[in-house]
Amino acid sequence: MDPLILARMQFAANITFHILFPTITIALAWVLLFFRIKWLRSRDDGWLMAYRFWTQVFALSFAIGVVSGITMSFQFGTNWPGFMEKAGNIAGPLLGYEVLTAFFLEASFLGIMLFGHGRVSERVNLMATILVAGGTTLSAFWILSLNSWMQTPTGYEIINGEFHAASWIAVIFNPSFPYRLAHMLMASFLTVSFLLAGISAWQLLRGKVNASTRRVLRIGLTMAAVLVPVQIVIGDMHGLNTLEHQPQKIAAIEGIWHTERGAPLQLFAWPDERTRENRFSISIPRAGSLILTHDADGEIKGLNEFEGVHPPVAPLFFAFRIMVGVGVLMLAASWAGCWLLWRRREGALPRFYLKLLVAMTFSGWLATIAGWYVTEIGRQPFIVFGLVRTAEVASSTPAANIALTLTAYLVLYVLLLIAYIGVLRYLAEKPVRIGKKEAEMLLVTSPVDESDVTDAEARS
Repeated sequence: MDPLILARMQFAANITFHILFPTITIALAWVLLFFRIKWLRSRDDGWLMAYRFWTQVFALSFAIGVVSGITMSFQFGTNWPGFMEKAGNIAGPLLGYEVLTAFFLEASFLGIMLFGHGRVSERVNLMATILVAGGTTLSAFWILSLNSWMQTPTGYEIINGEFHAASWIAVIFNPSFPYRLAHMLMASFLTVSFLLAGISAWQLLRGKVNASTRRVLRIGLTMAAVLVPVQIVIGDMHGLNTLEHQPQKIAAIEGIWHTERGAPLQLFAWPDERTRENRFSISIPRAGSLILTHDADGEIKGLNEFEGVHPPVAPLFFAFRIMVGVGVLMLAASWAGCWLLWRRREGALPRFYLKLLVAMTFSGWLATIAGWYVTEIGRQPFIVFGLVRTAEVASSTPAANIALTLTAYLVLYVLLLIAYIGVLRYLAEKPVRIGKKEAEMLLVTSPVDESDVTDAEARS
């Protein structure tokens, strides 16, 4: 295979695996803060159990996310040295800010959050949780600022073929950054919503219920029911911004081959780049223009206007529909769950619905990966949109070497992913333990809710 394609596949494999875990930790840190505050206010053992269990999930996800992120930085040197030669004056500082501010903040206070129970005061532990949560969001801020700049570069000047910052404000707050940051944060919260609901549903099905299970399930469904509509609005705004700055990406997403007014919305089709047509098309007339421009007669530029500088159509077309399809399923599942909880205030959720939630535990990952592919493949053939082509910055590493390391990465990532899910299952079925000091406080302030635990757990 072409070394350039192999290098792109290797980076795609690394980012696909890595992004799974920040997608969890960004939002889960804030959920942990919510659990901690509820515990401090009520001294209810259910909130403490929720905090202790999900802190373990956070630590596991954070550790794998850090390690998998390191391999990506190696590839800037092994596979893409030209990128840092040309854009290092922009990318280097932004990545450095992420390490010096966000990563150090997370890593420094994560230990207190994990092991500080009974060793530091409640106020210090709460402050550590706040700082870790802030660090995760700050990390997303810097990384998405750089990624957005590569999509919509501003605030730069080119001297001797190298990018230099003319205005750091313009670089950081480039045109697509606010929409991309908001979209990613909502994606993280939705991923965590279904992770909360899915693992809680698993505990209910397996008879591993504790005092936190039902309330965590309710919180996950409520978060999703509220945030999916918010994500739809943000996605619409992001789409309008993309149409303005990257019209060829929108044309590929929608399979629009020729510039037209009143473009249809392709619900399903099979884009054929050779014949430049959509096979087996199922579409809604004029709906494409209505959604993309908010005008049923709005003009959408076709791929014919971007010959040689537009991304591959099929990957974007299908990835976007996977992302939207999963989002619609999330909306339906969360609203159905909230309705069932309202109708069955004292009763259990039906088993078929609990099984659906278990099946959707990692649905946020699927939507996030699909959305990320739309973003990254949609920038091709450029690495800095409109300015630097991807082929210009690739290394001369032989194809066989890249193929060998790509295979090793894929095998390792599959094994790690299986292990990660296995550990989550083990933790979900393991009784939640609380510290001696916290147990003494519970005996004084709050009895165990025996309706949510087994006799053995209650005696313990």
